[in-house]
Amino acid sequence: MGRYYNGDIEGKFMFGLQDSNAADRFGSTGEATSLSYYFQKDQLDYIKSELSKIAKNINITKIDQFFEVNNGYNDDLLKDAGITRNDLTEYADYKLGIQIRDMLESHGECSFDAEI
Repeated sequence: MGRYYNGDIEGKFMFGLQDSNAADRFGSTGEATSLSYYFQKDQLDYIKSELSKIAKNINITKIDQFFEVNNGYNDDLLKDAGITRNDLTEYADYKLGIQIRDMLESHGECSFDAEI
């Protein structure tokens, strides 16, 4: 069970960490009972800036490596790995932002709906 987003990009929000409106931070605001997002290529610089901010605040490689060997997480696993819940929340948003960026770079626009 979980909340998904779909449209030009698709994925699942990280359970218990990531809000359905996580894409708001990249410069577009969701609306209605599900959040509908639409990004245009002119927002790409802002998105890249936000991704850079996230990357400066967390160790993305460390978290990627954690998930290469762990199919899930709990507080003990995170503590042993030196990863905080905030790191994980930022990481989830980073992954979403990468999907948005990649779609904008390849297609010039990106739209998707996010379950609330």
